[in-house]
Amino acid sequence: MGLFDFIKNEFIEVIDWVDDTNDTVIYKFPDKGNKIMNGAQLTVRESQVAVLMNEGEFGDVYIPGRHELSTKNMPITTTLKSWKYLFDSPFKVDIFYVSTKQFTNLKWGTSNPVIMRDPVFKQVRLRSFGTYTMRVIDPKKFIKEFAGTNPWVRIDDVSEQLRNTIISKLAEGLAEAGISVLDLAANFTEIGEKLKPVFQTEFETWGIELGKFYIENVTLPEEVEKMLDKTTELNMLSDRLNQFNQMQGGIAIEKLADNPGAANTAGIGAGVILTNLMQPQPQQQPATTAAGADANDKQKLVDLLKQLGELKTAGILTEEEFNQKKAEILGKL
Repeated sequence: MGLFDFIKNEFIEVIDWVDDTNDTVIYKFPDKGNKIMNGAQLTVRESQVAVLMNEGEFGDVYIPGRHELSTKNMPITTTLKSWKYLFDSPFKVDIFYVSTKQFTNLKWGTSNPVIMRDPVFKQVRLRSFGTYTMRVIDPKKFIKEFAGTNPWVRIDDVSEQLRNTIISKLAEGLAEAGISVLDLAANFTEIGEKLKPVFQTEFETWGIELGKFYIENVTLPEEVEKMLDKTTELNMLSDRLNQFNQMQGGIAIEKLADNPGAANTAGIGAGVILTNLMQPQPQQQPATTAAGADANDKQKLVDLLKQLGELKTAGILTEEEFNQKKAEILGKL
């Protein structure tokens, strides 16, 4: 190799970056201390931009395509280097490639419970997790905030910061959505859309755009889940009891119609009992109710039990129907 060939090899003539990692966001072209030849070819591929930097100051930005690096095609960098005249000698600048593609399936989640205000429970602790997508929309701002002198930045480095931002703003966003934790599961898509502007405000400080934001699950404290399960069981039991009462009332009415004599024997009592059977049972009185009222309710149940016995004696109720209702009433005493 001659002296001329050796000197020529010290200058960079072709600059490009083929990303074979699929997770790189910033890549600094490795010049190995060599200078760039005036007129060197810079290739920028789709979903990339190239940013020139001179001694810590941003220079020109190049979009996808093939570009010739010369003073006439580098107005900002030429000004920064105080090149007053055209020249043919090599020059030194840093070249950063920034990926502008959409990074998908990024995870977020709360490692500790987040406290939020709730219109039903007043205040509740919850955990949540999901996914989101992002892409760089301001390469200069992104390099300034995330790269600095770092020649290689991966998406894991970026997502960690974004995940912390999402978690810190999650309680605030859920509070602004004004949806109870009882309705969260049915409104994940709506809530995600409402939370996006809250997170986007923070993402913009790094030159990042939040694409999609998904809530996949919300976990409530164990005590709240147990209370919800108990409430569901009681509601199901109440519905079944009301259906049983209505069915029993219908059977009794049919038997009164088939046995007019029984109506003369216990018509008035049966009417009262059947009305009670067809009406939803009253809610349990609070613990602060007076003892006299509680005793009065028990006496009513005893009277109702006696009247049921008269209906069974009159043949209006079968033995099975009487025993079922008797067990129900005794369970309330």
